[in-house]
Amino acid sequence: MIDYFMKNDKDRARQLFNEIRGGQDEVDIARRLVSQELAEIGAILLSREDFLRFTNLTSEIADFSEGIAFRLVEILQHNWNVPTDIKKDLLRLSEAVFETVLKLREMVMVLNYGSAKTMEKAIDVEIAERNVDAIYRELEIKLLSSKMDFPALILLRDVLQLLEDSADKAEDAADAARILSFMM
Repeated sequence: MIDYFMKNDKDRARQLFNEIRGGQDEVDIARRLVSQELAEIGAILLSREDFLRFTNLTSEIADFSEGIAFRLVEILQHNWNVPTDIKKDLLRLSEAVFETVLKLREMVMVLNYGSAKTMEKAIDVEIAERNVDAIYRELEIKLLSSKMDFPALILLRDVLQLLEDSADKAEDAADAARILSFMM
C-alpha cells in the first residue's frame, strides 16, 4: 500500500484497500472460529484465555492495517500533497513494522520447541518494536514540522500512530505467546 501511495497510484491503492478489507473479514471469521473452538474445548484447555488474548491481539493488527490503507487511499483521492521525504520515511516505518510482525510470526513458529526458544524469539520482537518506536518518533516530529495541508497531516499522523500501534500489538502478542510457551 505504501508503494502505491509513494507512486500516487490511486487505482491500485483502492484495489489493494478492497483486498485488505476482504482480508480483515477473513481475520474476523478466523478469530470467531478460534473462540468457538476454545469454548467447545472448555475446561480441558487450561490456557484458553491466553489463546484468546493472543488471537485478539494479532487480529487488532489486521484492524490497524485496514485503517492505514483507508487513510492512505483518502489522501490519494483528495490529491493532497505529501513531500517525498515524508513518503520515504513512511515506507521505512512500514518496513520496520512489517519486520516486527515477521519476528512475531517466527516466534509463533517455534512455540512447540519450548519456552527457551520462544523467549529467544520474543527478544527479537522487542528489538524490532524498539526500532519502530525510534523511527516513529523521528517521523512524527518531521511530519508536524512540515508545511502540509492540515487534512493530510492529520490523516498521516493517524497512519503513523496506527503503524506504531501495530508494532505495539505485535509486542503484546509476543508476551501472550511467551505465556503460552510455558503451558505447552
